[in-house]
Amino acid sequence: MIDLDYLNFLENILTENRKEKFLTVLQNRTNHFTVAVEDVFQMHNTSAVMRSCEIFGIQELNVIEQRYGKSIDKEIAMGAQKWVDINTFDSITNCIDTIKNKGYQIIATTPHESDCLLDDFDISKPSALFFGTERDGLSQEILDRADGFLKIPMVGFTESLNISVSAAIIIQNVMNRLRNSDIEWHLSETEILEKRLAWARNSIKDIKRIEERYYSGL
Repeated sequence: MIDLDYLNFLENILTENRKEKFLTVLQNRTNHFTVAVEDVFQMHNTSAVMRSCEIFGIQELNVIEQRYGKSIDKEIAMGAQKWVDINTFDSITNCIDTIKNKGYQIIATTPHESDCLLDDFDISKPSALFFGTERDGLSQEILDRADGFLKIPMVGFTESLNISVSAAIIIQNVMNRLRNSDIEWHLSETEILEKRLAWARNSIKDIKRIEERYYSGL
């Protein structure tokens, strides 16, 4: 349950422009799609994927780090980590089980399967789009548990794109189609309130001192 008094207290600290921007951005956010990246060695690529999620309106990014355990490159993300929900997992099994329990189908992005071209992908089902390592692509465990496969049409000699480029192309495509569809893809009112609260907290410097002042006055 969101403490509306606390939310109003925090938002009163923000400028009107910032509050209006929150509402505008939230009207274009979705949890209909989620994105997952697996063991990306170069973390600036994960940061770039996060940035694409933020720019095109996907609220949640899932990061599987079994091998490298690196952290988000804040310079590449350019602040996107403040506006996107990042879930981290130490195993593929944990990540897939968690995502499936939320009602998503697992879609493996790979140039080596012919299941579905990007423009033919059915956007009506809540889907988790999985992206793999720069060198090896997705692991066999994810391929074995995938509900479907998705690839970008390519006509050149090169077999694959950089993960951050692939993610940007796919996310922009499916989100543009989603917004032009009759599918109910918006965040719920509760989700919007939760994000308003989280974003307000992320926008206020010395938030701990501010919170102490608020709760001491109750």
